[in-house]
Amino acid sequence: MYYAILAYHADDAFDSWSKEEDAALMGKLLKINDRLVAEKHLGPAARLGPTEGAKTLRVKSAKGGAAKGEDMVVDGPFAETKEQLLGFYVVDYPSIDGAIEAAREMRRANPTAVYEIRPVMLYVPGAELTGGDS
Repeated sequence: MYYAILAYHADDAFDSWSKEEDAALMGKLLKINDRLVAEKHLGPAARLGPTEGAKTLRVKSAKGGAAKGEDMVVDGPFAETKEQLLGFYVVDYPSIDGAIEAAREMRRANPTAVYEIRPVMLYVPGAELTGGDS
């Protein structure tokens, strides 16, 4: 079964890291990635760019004269939280327990981050993720 491990962190903390601190953290996380790849548990993973460069597509309300269902693009994700999604991993384990343990290992490497683990439901019929044998 596939699980997404979503990595969250406060933008201000992330922005305050020096290049050396960031490289050290990424080195620790890449060691975990390498092991998960070797064990055939890791699928796609991505580090997202800064939230100030993000755009959000929303549906306009009918109030402003816009037709219902018309869309608009606004700057950034407007979340009611200090933590922002920084990246994600897709892992393949027989149960969520394996995904939780992988997230625990990532958190040991980055103890100030928050990791959310969710089952992944494939959206496109017939599409496959590369990875383990699940």
